[in-house]
Amino acid sequence: MSRSTQEATRTPSRRDPYSLAVASFILGLVGLLVFNIVLGPTAVVLGLVALHRGTLHRHRAYLGILLGVADLVVLAVVTAADNSVAWHL
Repeated sequence: MSRSTQEATRTPSRRDPYSLAVASFILGLVGLLVFNIVLGPTAVVLGLVALHRGTLHRHRAYLGILLGVADLVVLAVVTAADNSVAWHL
């Protein structure tokens, strides 16, 4: 078999959805502090992809989605409060 045929028939690893769930959680958590306009939607998408691919750690994917939505809620509240997309600690 040629190398390209072997790569095409290779099954995806089970670690991939786990990594997506962890990345979703971390990006959602960091997004609460910085770049919530970018990291929030990214965390939501990664969490949904991890769930779709069948991660065994569904709770991390759900937490990533929840934190991503929280990022967007924080952004909406801050924007409504002072008509800006930046906030200070």
